[in-house]
Amino acid sequence: MTVIKDVGREGTLSSLAGVNDFALRIATVNGTGSASANGILFRALHRMGVPVSAKNVFPSNIQGMATFYEIRVNARGFTARSDRHDLVITMNPQSYADDLATVRPGGYVLYDADSELERHARRDDLNLLAVPFTQILRERSGDPRAAMLLRNIAYVGSAGALLGVDDGILAQLVTERFARKGALLDANLQALGAGADYVRTHFPHPLPIRVEPSGADSRRIIIDGNRATALGCLYAGATVAAWYPITPSTSIMDHFASYCRRYRVRDDGSRNYLIVQAEDELAALGMVVGASWNGARAFSATSGPGLSLMSELLGLAYYSEIPVVLFDVQRAGPSTGMPTRTQQADLLSAAFASHGDTKHILLFPADPHECFEFAARAFDVAERFQTPVIVLSDLDIGMNEWVVDELSWDDSYVPDRGRVLDATALSALERFSRYDDEDGDFVTPRTLPGVDDKAAYFTRGSGHERSGAYTEDPDRYRQVVDRLVRKHAAAVRLLPEPLIESRPGADLGVICMGSTALAVREAVERIAEQGIALDSLRVRAYPFDARVSAFLARHERCLVVEQDRDAQLAHLLSIETKVPPERLVSVTDYGGLPMTAAPIIAAVHEVLGREER
Repeated sequence: MTVIKDVGREGTLSSLAGVNDFALRIATVNGTGSASANGILFRALHRMGVPVSAKNVFPSNIQGMATFYEIRVNARGFTARSDRHDLVITMNPQSYADDLATVRPGGYVLYDADSELERHARRDDLNLLAVPFTQILRERSGDPRAAMLLRNIAYVGSAGALLGVDDGILAQLVTERFARKGALLDANLQALGAGADYVRTHFPHPLPIRVEPSGADSRRIIIDGNRATALGCLYAGATVAAWYPITPSTSIMDHFASYCRRYRVRDDGSRNYLIVQAEDELAALGMVVGASWNGARAFSATSGPGLSLMSELLGLAYYSEIPVVLFDVQRAGPSTGMPTRTQQADLLSAAFASHGDTKHILLFPADPHECFEFAARAFDVAERFQTPVIVLSDLDIGMNEWVVDELSWDDSYVPDRGRVLDATALSALERFSRYDDEDGDFVTPRTLPGVDDKAAYFTRGSGHERSGAYTEDPDRYRQVVDRLVRKHAAAVRLLPEPLIESRPGADLGVICMGSTALAVREAVERIAEQGIALDSLRVRAYPFDARVSAFLARHERCLVVEQDRDAQLAHLLSIETKVPPERLVSVTDYGGLPMTAAPIIAAVHEVLGREER
């Protein structure tokens, strides 16, 4: 290893070079306030116009354990998570060994010179950059306690100088962060400058890995999926929400409540919204079912454990044909699992939630931009087809900040309320039958309470026939449940279509959903550089579009990429499209971290090697 404490005395910087192409990891102790400082560095890189992503990996305990913040810059837009880093900023002695293991050969490690990191560095291919953060901060502030609190912003200053980040942008972001706290603002600006000054005095700067301004991302925004989801609900006209707090979905309700306080209050001060924190997830969904039955656009948000508790009432809404919108921000299971880790393992439980023959409509956003779009669409689909619609996000999308295209909205939008009969329409009928008179999508008309005497009917979760009356007659029962499955299939025409990219000469196909799209895109393009062509398809909804079946039929082998242990997407594809299971090659990554391109590339080579043999 090369230990660099001062230029010309202990070594010179060497190895890696990458302009607008590098990955870094910041390792700290959970609960020390590092996330906001790390976010400043992330935003500064974004404001310099380069494609960039950030992943905040933190434990579910309140404080004490290791937490990581990973940033990737790539001029080609490859912003999936990287498991190898060019620069690691390690401020947590408990994670030194793990931090150093992720550094590429020839990479750089920035650390506090007062620590004992060098004892853990058993590799001779690293450049160690020692900065006495505590010492330089004490010298500037004269307050030992303040020096400890300001180390986070100081390492941001050092990292910015090492990577060539614009000083003015960093200072502006710190100013925005602490604008209302004058004393804190001054202290943080001093700490930022102290970290940067030390690097410029003692190390060559910037490093061979560095950032240069670009206009590539100048019209893109930073937003997390949960905030975008809440915005989509607001724009779609949702006025009722009920939930029970659960990581990682809770901030959907936090954001929705803040938007409602701003935009759902009438001129006289009365509120045009209702948000309820229920006693549990079952009660929350019951409130949503009741509000939707009454005509409100209502929704809930949860994660895997909550979905399990909600399954009974999802079955009620499915069978009694009541619109319901539910957002499932998936986390690692089973049971409590790992609440602050990401997975896609709720797929099958969501598709068939509840006992008996039940099929739900699912939407699969891949980023916050689609969270916004799909949230709004979910309400239209739920009301048009009078059924639950579950939007399956995940922790990576929901809680991490992403750089996406600016959100846009069509101001001429009119909500699709589906087949709702008003008093005028009812007056033309001799008799209203709730589950009769199906349209071309197998949807029957509904009414809202209090519209007219003719609108009344029993809303049943028990066996019922076309008029809504109770029945145990096999034929009359089958008439209703058979229509439900046809209605489910018909919904495909209003769902987001799959995204397909084809390359000439491709024999293999790759299928994915949700947040794995970034890793798949990078893998497909890197494999193409090796002379191997792959077609790709991203599933965006269930039931599956006919193009999914056609894609599977076109390829003798398809890799199915997903973040769960049991290959749930592959199983669902096999069930619904009748593709022989042996033609599907599962690529699963379920450790709880956002996926990288590496396992996909390895799987492609394994399949091709097996076929050659």
